[in-house]
Amino acid sequence: MNKINCIIIDDEPLGRDVVESFAKEVSYLNILGAFENPVEAMIFVKENRVDLILSDIEMPKITGLELLKTLENPPVFIFITAYREFALDGFDTGAIDYLVKPVRFDRFLKAIQKAKDYLNLKRNFNGLQEQSDRIFIKSEGKIIKILLSEIIYIEAQGDYLNVETSSEVYSTQMTLSSMEESIKNEKFLRIQRSFILNLDFVRSIHGNKVELLNGKSISISISKKEELFRLLGM
Repeated sequence: MNKINCIIIDDEPLGRDVVESFAKEVSYLNILGAFENPVEAMIFVKENRVDLILSDIEMPKITGLELLKTLENPPVFIFITAYREFALDGFDTGAIDYLVKPVRFDRFLKAIQKAKDYLNLKRNFNGLQEQSDRIFIKSEGKIIKILLSEIIYIEAQGDYLNVETSSEVYSTQMTLSSMEESIKNEKFLRIQRSFILNLDFVRSIHGNKVELLNGKSISISISKKEELFRLLGM
């Protein structure tokens, strides 16, 4: 079994100690370090191979959410917080799961298993994703090949994605950022934080709305509008 290199970030010693003690009980976790200072952790991540970060959200100097956004190719994140209302913010930034303090060991194991499944799936993708005209996703216990030409759009729904094709909708547990990396095709554009769009299916643009050939209308962020026009040759 491949070891998962992980680090722990929490400015509170007790929080760090609890999570570290839990992590030591999981045989496939390789703890590279436990950090009080998130800035030091950020430097460490940039210089070392880290697969998983277990991070508090509310910290001085830089929050866990800001840390994730700062990293160019971030590891898998599991956020730990005393405030349940931060959970949605965590999912919006691409975290695989979140834990509410005081952390229970059974809930910790569930989050770690989710991270493990995701990392295994990502490794499989890296092995399978050799051709640029298709992707492979795991859906309903199967690895499914989907031609990029059949994808209309990909929508983020919590920690799952809905891949809408010409004939079917597939659901897979994956972040939108990871899917964006997997596709790497100029016909696809992430037009806002929840949608990746196949430009071949664009019917029209009106204001900040993009209408697709299947009749669906999706809003586009202002920051992406210029790029959309450029890719459409407008």
